[in-house]
Order: sequence, then structure tokens, then C-alpha cells
Amino acid sequence: MENDTIIGWDLGGAHLKAAALDGTGKLTAAVQEPCPLWKGLDKLESAMTKALGGLHKTDRHAVTMTGELSDLFDDRTEGVRQIADTITKVLPTGRVLVYGGRAGFVALSGALENAENVASSNWLASATMAARMFKGGLYVDMGSTTTDIVAFAGGEVCARGYNDHQRMEAEELVYTGLTRTPVLALADERIALMAEIFATSADVYRLIGVLPEEADLHPAADGKGKTQLDSARRLARMVGRDVEDSDLAPWRRLARRFAENQMRKIHSACEFVLSQGGLDEGVPLIGAGVGYFLLPELARRLGRPYVAFPSLVHAAADLEEDRVAACAPALAVAWLARNER
Repeated sequence: MENDTIIGWDLGGAHLKAAALDGTGKLTAAVQEPCPLWKGLDKLESAMTKALGGLHKTDRHAVTMTGELSDLFDDRTEGVRQIADTITKVLPTGRVLVYGGRAGFVALSGALENAENVASSNWLASATMAARMFKGGLYVDMGSTTTDIVAFAGGEVCARGYNDHQRMEAEELVYTGLTRTPVLALADERIALMAEIFATSADVYRLIGVLPEEADLHPAADGKGKTQLDSARRLARMVGRDVEDSDLAPWRRLARRFAENQMRKIHSACEFVLSQGGLDEGVPLIGAGVGYFLLPELARRLGRPYVAFPSLVHAAADLEEDRVAACAPALAVAWLARNER
């Protein structure tokens, strides 16, 4: 079925990602859209509809989700139910599979009864795809909000936690990301900061000149501009200063310090996961997520070779690697559904 395209979806609470694989397994499209689900289910519906406009028409879909965490819902089960209802409105339901993690794929109609497994299992899809391609490794996905750290060996994922609480305790889920982390969470004991959300990690990476334009799709913390000067103004406010108090150099030094603190936090979590054993020395770090371009440095610090997740699949020539990396769970869930065994 060479023309039988399958679209994978990763429905998050802040972003939606979709990836299309054709019948040969080639990645033909990858799309990321802002999806502020906390503002209402209509945001999810409109983001899915918009994404469909940039994808090949097909009735085969595979879905994973983290949006059920949104405070729009009373609890995660209710979130799974309402997201499944929204999927029904947008996609043809005849060939829609929902990824249930350790339960495998289930029909859309069975998502609710498998809500515990369906909720927030996108990390497992990506790590499982990597595990089927490498003898062993450490999968790291630095997203906009969180970073997943998952060991795998012998073709199997070796995660100690499954749900978010368990994974945070095991340091396999670290609540720090490329764009949406409040700068307050990147502090160290020597930086006196205001307990306000005046600036985010997007400001940090923009100010040091490495933030991809497509990575920051939501309004800034103050709803204002996204130039380096705007980001410097927000960082200055965090330390009780005005950006006009100096040129940009001191604010860039401050941004580099926040970036280093974030890298150390992720590095420490990786070391803890690796300390649990089970991985051979020298197996690679597989880097994914919107912040994947920072992960070669993480691999260097860990003394491991680096493999970019986008290299795991043959992609259309016009697809940029950073977009593929950002859509890793969507790609993975499509790949798993296509190669289900």
C-alpha cells in the first residue's frame, strides 16, 4: 500500500504536532501549531483543523496526548474523554488509533476505558521507536515545557516510572524546557530574583542568539515583543533592574548563566538515570524535541556519542531537521502504528 499515508498526532496542552508517513515509511510532512488548550477545547479543534490543511489526505491516524493535564479539565480521565470527543469531530474515526503506552494501540472508542495508559504516554512512543533501532541508549527529548529522559536496552524501554508522578520522582521527567519555563525556576543561590513570571526560558535563548524562530509560538510573558532587547528587558525586570541600566552585554551574561543552570539540571537528571544501571558504556544519547540542538553538548558532558532523532527516519528533502525533532512523538506514534507487531 505505497500510497497509504498515516498521520501521527501529539496533542499537547500548549502545542500540537503532526507528522505524516507515506506507504514506504518516508516522512513527508511535519507540522507544529500553538494550542493553548487551557483556553478551551475550541483551541484544540482549530489547531487540528489548521494542521490538517498542511498534510496529505488520509483516513489513517494514530494519536498520543498530554493535553489531558490541562487545568481546563477536572482530572486526567475527563481530559482524555473530552480530547477523544474533539478528535471525533475533526478526524474520520474509522481508522483512528490511540496510543495507550504499555496497553498498546486502542480504538478511539476505547480511549476512555484505557485513560490511565493513554494519558501522557507520548514519551514512551518516542523511546520505543528508538529502542527498536538501537541496541541501547538514552533518549532525551527537550520540549518547550519539559524534558524526557528515558533509558533503553535490548530493544526495550527501561523506564522506572510510568505516570508523571512516578517519572518525576525517578528524574525521567524534568519540568524544564526550551521556551515555557519561568526564569525563576532556573535560579541558583547566588542570583536574587523576583518571585514573578516576568521572563521565560525563551527569553534566555533568544538573548544568547540560539532560539529558532519557530520554537517560540506563544506570547511572551508580558505579551510584548520578541526582539533581543525585549527579552533583555524582561530578564532585567527579574533582578529588579531596567534594561536601560546598561548595554546588552550584562543581560547576555545573565542569560548564559540561566542556560547553564538549566543544562546542569538536565545533566544531573541524566546522571541519576544512568546511575540506575542497565546501559552499556558508549551507547548513544538520542536527542529530540524543540531543544534538540542543545543536546549534543549534553552528550559531550555525559561522554556519549550523539544521534539526532530526525536521522532515524527517511524524510522529504524539504523538511527541516528542527521541525522533525520538535514533532518526534507524532512521528514515533505514526511509525509504531505503521510497524505494529
